[in-house]
Amino acid sequence: MKAIIKAGPARGAELRMVDIPSIGTKDVLIKVKVCSICGTDLHIYQWNEWASNRIKPPLIFGHEFAGVIVEKGCEVPEVFSIDDYVSGECHVTCGVCAQCRTGQGHICQDYKILGVDFNGAFAEYVRVPYSCLWKNNPQVSPELASIQDPFGNALMTVSACDIRGKSVLVNGCGAIGLFAVIIARFYGASAVYAVDVNKYKLDLAKKLGAGYCLNPLETDVHAKIKELTEGLGIDVVLEMAGTEKSFDLAFKILKNGGHISILGIPDKPLMVDFADKVVFKGATLHGITGREIFKTWYQTAAFLNNPEVDITPVLTHRFTFENFREAFELMESGKSGKIVLYPDAIPK
Repeated sequence: MKAIIKAGPARGAELRMVDIPSIGTKDVLIKVKVCSICGTDLHIYQWNEWASNRIKPPLIFGHEFAGVIVEKGCEVPEVFSIDDYVSGECHVTCGVCAQCRTGQGHICQDYKILGVDFNGAFAEYVRVPYSCLWKNNPQVSPELASIQDPFGNALMTVSACDIRGKSVLVNGCGAIGLFAVIIARFYGASAVYAVDVNKYKLDLAKKLGAGYCLNPLETDVHAKIKELTEGLGIDVVLEMAGTEKSFDLAFKILKNGGHISILGIPDKPLMVDFADKVVFKGATLHGITGREIFKTWYQTAAFLNNPEVDITPVLTHRFTFENFREAFELMESGKSGKIVLYPDAIPK
């Protein structure tokens, strides 16, 4: 089969022919229809500090996908059948730690990640434990079915507190931030602000319904927010960028008693004045990792099945495996939304 492989400890990846994976008794083999590129995949491609400390090449990476089951192990329950149309939760949890046993598998003490800790979905076939499977509605396109993982990240970030009637600021408009704009509007935010240094992404946020799109390179965002909120600040900040400057802005613009949901991951430890920015402000900080398994998946499915919600504008580019390098370079340039990859030809 064809597979995109992180071959060694350096920038880039390779398209190779490799053996189709064999499955265990509790696994299924899935023929991949389409997969999508995550920011984590870009880090692996770039071989940044995180990737160099975590990834052990050679590795087939990628963890966002949709496909059909073509083989199943003897211990896979009958609820999953050959030809089922599925996607998968990328976190494989241990099932026995305190978090797993109390319904918090998304913060399992010993989880492994598809396409990070073992071979993933940038391939014609992928092996997945049945415990990670999600059956898709046949009416949902494979492209949309492949983005449930990152959409779930956005959904969990927005849902960390009740945003109805509150001002919400999305700090960082990558694909997950753009999904968050859609969700915040649908969940009844009184106003949705989008902040990013990238004009392409801000234009997408505007198209998706963000009422105020602000570029810190062109505008004093702190001053503008004070003006627009009559000095009060933002009720809920969704921190998606993970940079030192974005965190500094988040704390500055947060209203006293406000809430920050943090999904963005800084490249290095940050210094925060907790006394002034958190304690005296009465702020609530909520760290977000992954999705609630599988609670968030049910919520995501409800969005994808809702004709009033249009997520497709976030999916901006499509490439075949043969052109994967062009896809990663485009994503790195910042001039894209979500990019999807097809093992073979792109459907017309």
